[in-house]
Amino acid sequence: MPTPDQKISRAEQGVIDNNPNNPMRVFNNEKVEVYDQTDLSFESIPNDKESIASAQPIRGLSARHIQMISLGGCIGTGLFLNSGQNIAIAGPAGALIAYIVVGIMVYCLMTSLGEMATYLPVSGSFNHYAFRFIDPAFGFAIGWNYWLSAVTIATEISASATIINWWKPVLPDPAWSTIFIILIILVNLVGVQLFGELEYWFALLKILIVLVFIIIALCVTTGGLGERVIGFDYWKNPGAFAGAGLGTLDVLLSAGFSFMGTEVVGITAAEAKNPTKTVPRAIRNTFWRIIFFYILTIFLLGMCLPFDNPDLANPDGDPGTASFTLVFTLAGIEAGAHVINAVILISVLSAANSSLYTCSRTMLGLAKDGNAPRFLAKMNRFGSPYWAVLCSSIVGFLCVFASIYSASVAFVWFLSITAVSGFIGWWGIAVVHIRFRQAFVAQGRSMDDLPFKAFGYPYSAYIAIALTTFIIFGQGYNAFYPEFNGTKFVQNYIGLVPVTVWYIGYKLIRKSKVIPLMDVDFETGRVTRLDIEQDDAEDKVLPWYRKVLAWIA
Repeated sequence: MPTPDQKISRAEQGVIDNNPNNPMRVFNNEKVEVYDQTDLSFESIPNDKESIASAQPIRGLSARHIQMISLGGCIGTGLFLNSGQNIAIAGPAGALIAYIVVGIMVYCLMTSLGEMATYLPVSGSFNHYAFRFIDPAFGFAIGWNYWLSAVTIATEISASATIINWWKPVLPDPAWSTIFIILIILVNLVGVQLFGELEYWFALLKILIVLVFIIIALCVTTGGLGERVIGFDYWKNPGAFAGAGLGTLDVLLSAGFSFMGTEVVGITAAEAKNPTKTVPRAIRNTFWRIIFFYILTIFLLGMCLPFDNPDLANPDGDPGTASFTLVFTLAGIEAGAHVINAVILISVLSAANSSLYTCSRTMLGLAKDGNAPRFLAKMNRFGSPYWAVLCSSIVGFLCVFASIYSASVAFVWFLSITAVSGFIGWWGIAVVHIRFRQAFVAQGRSMDDLPFKAFGYPYSAYIAIALTTFIIFGQGYNAFYPEFNGTKFVQNYIGLVPVTVWYIGYKLIRKSKVIPLMDVDFETGRVTRLDIEQDDAEDKVLPWYRKVLAWIA
C-alpha cells in the first residue's frame, strides 16, 4: 500500500472509490492514503470499531480558543501574588534572571511538545508519546505523575473561598468550595466547547489586566504617575540582588510554578479543529508571552518596588499587599486591591477549571493505553470523558476538605509530593522528543512531513533536560544548608518517589521493554499530507488582515 505522499500511476488516478471506508482518497489529482486518526490499534485497546469510536473526543476547540488559552492560560496567582515574593527573596535582578532562565526552559519544552502534538494530535499528549516512543513503563510513570500534579485543583478551590472572604464573609469556606467545584465539574462534563469558551474569556480578562499594569508601571517608574522618577534607583539601593545569590535559586522553583499550565496547549491538540495550524501558532505565542507577560512584568515590578518593602513578601496572599496592588497605589489608584482580588478570583477558577480538564484528559490517555481502568475512556454525548472527570474531581474534592479542616499536616505533605511533579512532566517532554526525532530519522522519514519543527533541536531539548534536572534536584538545597534537616529533605524530594515506584513497579509486573527505533509507530493518529494541504488551502483564501493576525498570534 502506498505511503501518504506517494504518487500512483496516471491510470489509477481516474478510479475513485466512493466507499467511505476505503482508506484511499483523491486529492489534487493524486491518490493518497488517509490514515484513520480515530484508530487506536494498541494491544491494550479493544479491536472492535464501536469501542474505539466511543473513546474519541470531539474536536471542538476553535483557533481563537487555542490562541487565547496559549496566551493567558497559565497567567494566574503565581504572577499576581507570588511575583512580589520572588523579588523580596532574590532582588529585582535575581528574580529577573530566574524568570529568564525558566522562560528559556519553557520555550524549549513547548517547541518540543509542539512538534510531536502537531504530527500526532492524539489523546494523552506527551504521556501517550512516552508510552509509544520509549517504553510503556515510562509512559505509565510519566502519565500518573502528571495526573498527580494536575490534582492540585484542591489548592485553587480552597483559595477561592479565602479570596471572596477578603471582601465580606458570606458563606463558610466549605460552602464556597463546594459551589465552585460543582460548577467546574459541570463545565467539564458538558464538553470541550464550553471549557474553551470560558477559558477564552478568563484569559482575555487576565491579559487585559496585565496590559493595564504594564502601562501603569511604566508611568510610575518614569514619573508620569506618582511622586517622582524612580528609574533604576531601587537597583542601586537597596540593591539588585537579595539573599546572597541563593535567592535566585529559590525563585527558580516558584518561577517555574508561575509557568505551569503552558503545556495544556499540547493536551488540547487532540480536541483542536485544525491542529496543524492552531497548535504551531500557539507555540509561537509562547515566546512573546514569556517576554511580555512574565519577564517584562517582573522587570517593571523590580523597578517600581524595592525588595525590602515590608509588604512585598505578602506571606498571607492578601491582594491589598500584592505587588500589582502596591504599584497601583503608587499611581494613586486606590481601588487597585479590589481589581486585583477580582482578577485573582478569576485566575483561581480558571486554574481549577484547567486542572480538571488536564486531569481528565490525562486519565483518558492512560485508559486508552491500558494504564488505567478501561471505563475511564468512556465518553458522554458531549464528547467528555465523564468517568475520568468524575474520578479526578472526587480526588480533588477530598483534598479541598483536607485543606479546610484539621488535616492540614496531611495536606502539606500532599503538596510536597506534587511540588516537583510538574517539573518531572516537563523533563519527560524533552526526553520523549529526543526519542521521537531519533526514531523518525532512523525510519528514513522526511522532515517535510512535520507540520511544525522544534526550534534549535537538539540543543533546545538538551537545554530543557539540563534545566529541569537542575531545578528538581537543586530546589532542595535548604535541606543541606546551613545544616542538614531530615524533615526538609523528605519534603523537598518525596515528589520523586511516586514516579520512581510507578516506573519500577510497571517494569517488574509487566516486564516491558524499550521499544526499538524501527518499531516505533508513527502512523496511528498522525496527520497526513492531505490534512496539511487542506489547512494551507483554507489559509490562502483568508483576507489579508486575517493572515496578518494569524502570523502575529
